[in-house]
Amino acid sequence: MRIPESELIINGDGSAFHIHLRPEELADNVILVGDPGRVDMVAEFLTDIEFRHQSREFVSTTGKFNGKRITVLSTGIGTDNIDIVMTELDALANIDFNTREVKPEHRTLSILRIGTTGAVQPDIPLGSFIFSHYSVGCDGLLNWYADRDKISNNAMEDAFVKHVGWNKYLTRPYFVKAGKTLIDKFEDCTVKGVTISACGFYGPQGRVIRIPLAMPDMVEKFESFRYGDYRITNFEMESSAVAGMARHLGHEAGTVCCAIANRHLKSSNTDYKPRVRELVKLALEKLTA
Repeated sequence: MRIPESELIINGDGSAFHIHLRPEELADNVILVGDPGRVDMVAEFLTDIEFRHQSREFVSTTGKFNGKRITVLSTGIGTDNIDIVMTELDALANIDFNTREVKPEHRTLSILRIGTTGAVQPDIPLGSFIFSHYSVGCDGLLNWYADRDKISNNAMEDAFVKHVGWNKYLTRPYFVKAGKTLIDKFEDCTVKGVTISACGFYGPQGRVIRIPLAMPDMVEKFESFRYGDYRITNFEMESSAVAGMARHLGHEAGTVCCAIANRHLKSSNTDYKPRVRELVKLALEKLTA
């Protein structure tokens, strides 16, 4: 089936509409970062840089680490941008841009988001590296797609909704597991994470500035939730869409973040860039091992 021009927009230079990458520029290993400036930080570790593109918040480059080709792409903030990025990355890998038809053989990408996060458990110190074994989609993105129950751990989801006393006006959360290969690669050097992926930085993460919250005790309820040996570890804003879209599209994906705040201890570290650089180097080594 030919995908119409209105549904998949391809630029005149043959690149994907938003991220401005061409199919031949995409590596099998992809690192996603939120901050466009962080692309250049990652690129400092790479050799054989092929290009640098920039369109709005989407900055990209492809180079090599340990002899393996890696694409680095910034997404900006939020799961709405992840919907764009994951859809266009998959299109570059699995749709023929000349015929607009799905390729007969599926190409699987390994996609790792590297970011910053706020821990919610008192025993997770600042600077910890947290790998999201599960991401909790409080953003609602995956609820727009068919078969969301097939990618969510529904029993874990039900237990969470009951424990928290989920507000009826909020979109139902979904629980998506990261790709097993990436979980295994990072298991020996990261905190085992269950990550709340929020649709905002303030109210949706339990911060009160001038507007009261719909669930005033949400952070405490998140912190006390247990499901087997899983517990909520941290807040961020993209991991659920990365994991969920990847699961739908047949890619391996996960998120690893550096804790720069602890919500329980009410502490933060604004001088976190050196520690993030350490995480970037670790991630590159793990991806290319």
